[in-house]
Amino acid sequence: MVLPFAWLELAAVGFAFMAYARHAADREHILLEGRRLVVELENAGRLERAEFDRDSVRVEPGADDRSLIEVSGRGRRMIVGRYLRPELRPALARELRRALREA
Repeated sequence: MVLPFAWLELAAVGFAFMAYARHAADREHILLEGRRLVVELENAGRLERAEFDRDSVRVEPGADDRSLIEVSGRGRRMIVGRYLRPELRPALARELRRALREA
């Protein structure tokens, strides 16, 4: 009677590991190349990529200072900062704005 429950528990742990593995490689990649700002978001194996013109891009925090950062321009919009501690998001927004001005 114990063996079927052990197999069931082992299968449940296997499914949990598979669900965790789907999101283990999630990432956000922000790159400034020449006159373009490239934002790539990978979530559960799906890649989203947006390119913004450096002169027309806007970098803004959401509702408050600890919310996610919105990068927008010419009808495109990406939300970044998911994998950053909330208290560090304003610093990321400032750094992005400075890099866009100085590039």
